[in-house]
Amino acid sequence: MSFLSATLSRVKPSPTIAMTAKAAELKAAGRDVIGLSAGEPDFDTPQNIKDAAVAAIAAGKTKYTAPDGIPELKQAVCSKMKRDHGLVYVPNQVSVGTGGKQTLYNALMATLNEGDEVIIPAPYWVSYPDMVLLAGGTPVVVETTIGNRFKLTPAQLEAAITPRTKWLIFNSPSNPTGAGYSRDELKALTDVLMRHPHVWVMTDDMYEHLAYDGFEFCTPAQVEPGLYDRTLTCNGVSKAYAMTGWRIGYAAGPEQLIAAMRKIQSQSTSNPCSVSQWAAVEALEGTQSFLAPNAELFKRRRDLVVAMLSEIDGIDCPTPEGAFYVYPSIAGLIGKSTPAGTKIDNDETFANALLEEADVAVVFGAAFGLSPNFRVSYATSDEALKEACSRIQRFCASLS
Repeated sequence: MSFLSATLSRVKPSPTIAMTAKAAELKAAGRDVIGLSAGEPDFDTPQNIKDAAVAAIAAGKTKYTAPDGIPELKQAVCSKMKRDHGLVYVPNQVSVGTGGKQTLYNALMATLNEGDEVIIPAPYWVSYPDMVLLAGGTPVVVETTIGNRFKLTPAQLEAAITPRTKWLIFNSPSNPTGAGYSRDELKALTDVLMRHPHVWVMTDDMYEHLAYDGFEFCTPAQVEPGLYDRTLTCNGVSKAYAMTGWRIGYAAGPEQLIAAMRKIQSQSTSNPCSVSQWAAVEALEGTQSFLAPNAELFKRRRDLVVAMLSEIDGIDCPTPEGAFYVYPSIAGLIGKSTPAGTKIDNDETFANALLEEADVAVVFGAAFGLSPNFRVSYATSDEALKEACSRIQRFCASLS
């Protein structure tokens, strides 16, 4: 009899972390690897946020806090939701976790029973299906298409809903595609949800401030107030505020759900880092002046990557509305072989060969539930992106 839990057989390690680790190993061995696999801004955390953390340490704010966040941070989240989305929450409707991932996980653990279904549009962030499985639920993956710019259609959503559906997990702008839903596109989906009152919405808004070309971000409960009582709006400070290592995420939703999430967190991790919480207060309440310039820099990088990858025969690279990823299709390269003799049977083979033979790390599309594609993170310098895309161009040109 195995010592390990049977639950582990239902989940897999994060492929994005695995590819980043593999690239780091090759780099440590002396290879000139360019990593485009990690979803992490290359900017430093803004100085005012770091200063707030130092001040918190100096003031002795280094003790345990309430399990799901200090009152000051919960109030800052409430103010942010009102300011940015016109949504009114009180602190008892807010949960603060150790990164955005924990708030999602707590909500699934607190609500799912065996047989409960969770609709997940693909491509999806790699952790969504595995978190559903760990919580005892059943992921219902709905594949989008490149022709529809990787967006879930109302007809697809309607067809996926059953009496066992408990949640729709919704992510816009998306990791891995960068696809963002307009207000009209989102309203068409919320109209479907209004016809199915047993379905709740878990919306992952982590990339809301990274939107380009005049794209207007909106969140489901903002577009359809009728969904307010069955929506958990999840977000965090990791991406827009360049605070990935600080590990602070938050969620706002119905008080009964937040209380259940608090119970889960109180018996698992307890409170997030106290110093990080005070830094997050400053992130949400302090100057937001750096958000627009950072987004403009990311837009320039997006345009660079899309232009260079679009020059490659066999690759189709749509221009995304937000986040810092592109998700090109390699359908035109399947069946070809590399100079080293590796046959490109699928996107995983492509990504591994690109790393081994061209020293560029990307993440293969199967990790995100839709092939044949790969994800590029352009959250790195212009120089690194130009060199990496040149290597990808040369690698693809060498295929026969």
